[in-house]
Amino acid sequence: MNDAGIPVTNAAAWTAVGTPRAHESATLHVLGQATYTDDIPEVQGTLHAALGLSSKAHARITGIDLAAVRASAGVVAVLTVDDIPGTNDCGPIIHDDPILADGLVMYIGQPIFIVVADSHDNARRAARLGKVTYEELPAILTPQAARAAQSYVLPPMRLERGDYQAAFEQAPHSVKGELYVGGQEQFYLEGQISYAIPNEDRGMLVLCSTQHPSEMQHVVAHALGVHSHNIVVECRRMGGGFGGKESQSALWAAASSIAAAHLRRPVKLRADRDDDMLVTGKRHCFHYEYEVGYDETGKIVAAKVDMVTRAGYSADLSGPVATRAVCHFDNTYYLSDVDIRAACGKTNTQSNTAFRGFGGPQGAIAIEYVIDEIARNLGRDALDIRRLNFYGRDERNVTPYGQVIVDNVIHELTAQLEQTSEYRARRAAIAAYNAGSPVLKKGLALTPVKFGIAFNVTHLNQAGALVHVYVDGSILVNHGGTEMGQGINTKVMQVVAHELGVDMAHVRATATNTSKVSNTSATAASTGADLNGKAAQDAARQIRERLTAYAVKLYGGDEAAVRFAADTVFVNGHEVPFPVLVQKAYLARVQLWSDGFYATPNLHWDPKTMNGHPFSYYAYGAAVAEVVVDTLTGEWKLLRADALYDAGKSLNPAIDIGQVEGAFIQGMGWLTTEELWWNPAGKLMTHAPSTYKIPGVSDCPEDFRVRLFNNSNVEDSIHRSKAVGEPPLLLPFSVFFAIRDAVSSVGNHTVNPPLNAPATSEAILDAIAAVEAAMTQAA
Repeated sequence: MNDAGIPVTNAAAWTAVGTPRAHESATLHVLGQATYTDDIPEVQGTLHAALGLSSKAHARITGIDLAAVRASAGVVAVLTVDDIPGTNDCGPIIHDDPILADGLVMYIGQPIFIVVADSHDNARRAARLGKVTYEELPAILTPQAARAAQSYVLPPMRLERGDYQAAFEQAPHSVKGELYVGGQEQFYLEGQISYAIPNEDRGMLVLCSTQHPSEMQHVVAHALGVHSHNIVVECRRMGGGFGGKESQSALWAAASSIAAAHLRRPVKLRADRDDDMLVTGKRHCFHYEYEVGYDETGKIVAAKVDMVTRAGYSADLSGPVATRAVCHFDNTYYLSDVDIRAACGKTNTQSNTAFRGFGGPQGAIAIEYVIDEIARNLGRDALDIRRLNFYGRDERNVTPYGQVIVDNVIHELTAQLEQTSEYRARRAAIAAYNAGSPVLKKGLALTPVKFGIAFNVTHLNQAGALVHVYVDGSILVNHGGTEMGQGINTKVMQVVAHELGVDMAHVRATATNTSKVSNTSATAASTGADLNGKAAQDAARQIRERLTAYAVKLYGGDEAAVRFAADTVFVNGHEVPFPVLVQKAYLARVQLWSDGFYATPNLHWDPKTMNGHPFSYYAYGAAVAEVVVDTLTGEWKLLRADALYDAGKSLNPAIDIGQVEGAFIQGMGWLTTEELWWNPAGKLMTHAPSTYKIPGVSDCPEDFRVRLFNNSNVEDSIHRSKAVGEPPLLLPFSVFFAIRDAVSSVGNHTVNPPLNAPATSEAILDAIAAVEAAMTQAA
């Protein structure tokens, strides 16, 4: 019994973290009551905007006739670059990204003017009536063409260790080749949207679907020519982000705010799906040229890769994406002598941007492709070659960029998955099946993951939070992270509840707002819960310490012995209900709110030498995929997937397993069905669900086994957990290589199939034809 006569049960085992908890908005999601930006009740007088887009990939604008636009039904105003009161730029790092085209268009879909009308439909119809004349210029559309033209948005980068050339020349065996891996549309369910509401004295409230409210605040302030304190950006939740709302929500926030400031009326800008896909950037596609030397056992002794990305017309986040690709080329493998190069090709296409994994998947898939080829060349199982090249514990444990790996669990994790997935037995069974099946061929692959956690720009690894305890004992938390469905609010609420010893039902998270926590980093790089959880924990801890001191003052005892758990404060033999202590503390004028801050320690990076300690820790994982391929049509199906992921001491296993499942299917889509295609004029033709194919429910395997690896983070992360946002997206490498394994069986595994990603049915058929041709030629 506590002091209020209420039974306190099992307080010793009480915890608010480490247990499965429903998403804090789950009920609202199911009932359709969760409020997204477009659901917010509109202020009286709200207008609606649409963008007039370029129809040329690269051209000078020689004339703009907007008379028909202005005369269209419901149109209130039409704005061009001349109507921007401040800076015409929304680039997140380099200022090379105009809000509206200024005399030059650089891709089909680039915004040229803003139409503001009385309805969304009227604005969108009017935007199509603009007449723009052009003087066309040569356009570069592919990363290969960008390399040939030496067209880059940033200087190329290079990471070297050892003497690659000497090691390669001495290697007994080598493999050389090319690989192309396509990009990917983020395809968030909620499209880009911003709702700008003018406030007094040049103020602006921007309700925006964004992963980076502080960046939106800066962009809008610069565009309007005001200070940041004039702008408040708020985001309660997004209907998905996946990186596409990290920097590229800026265009929409700026355009709506420019129109709202010009008219002194609220303006909502909501992109239709086809406009959204035409205007915004995607995951970077990569083209690789590689040459790798290895010994008789399959151990890599020298590795060189030259990567070039389709950056698009501006830098956006291409530099950090390429940097992460360079730092993830090694994946789980020790590479002694390397020459890793990356270039960001400037093309007349959408400016590509962040996407879940942020270059990590594009870097790691290249070395996996190489290992797959080495295994086939030696007639060995690829898992054995992978294991042979794994990083060691106390030796062979330094990355090419100089970071010592101190948390390596890939050996144990892979061994566990090999056993639980029955990998060896299934490998034998598939060989027997294929021998008797001339048309349908099965394939199997196990692929590992090592993913570094932290922003590769060191100063971004910081976060702030506010925690308020009210007199009734209820708790409100606000932090700098944004909720996009991934459960960051749920995890932060759990952390605060645990710190103050209360049930999670007593904690509420509020909308991310730049007037509450300032100078926040984007919710990206898988750092959301790590950074904001630590900041909220810091704030809650300060309140708990004040309450502890007050409790000891009231009841005596030792502060170190006071415990907060099960909605109760245990102090010197007393069991005080948390709300009771809070009420007493308020009357005694104890501060019941606090701010918290966290900065990830021990990070450093030299971008010139590409050396340092860029990551706080690594998350590990592995997956096994089994597929069947129809060799006559190229159709395929994922029969079974086993995934084992290292989430450390998971804050919420239910949410983390859901994240792994979602990442697996999303990554599988990137590597198999999601093909971006531009026509020869440079127009993106896959700009709607009718032509761009994300995975559906029917693409998920009937047998889908996802487990969390039992581990504890060696670093002092929030409750020793590990990030789970991006790393699992690399797990479906196993699907791609299982498809390649099935295709390889057509040639009795003696020919390396030339399979690029995405491995569409057409690409699979091409690879099968190449294997058959090689077999015929060999015969």
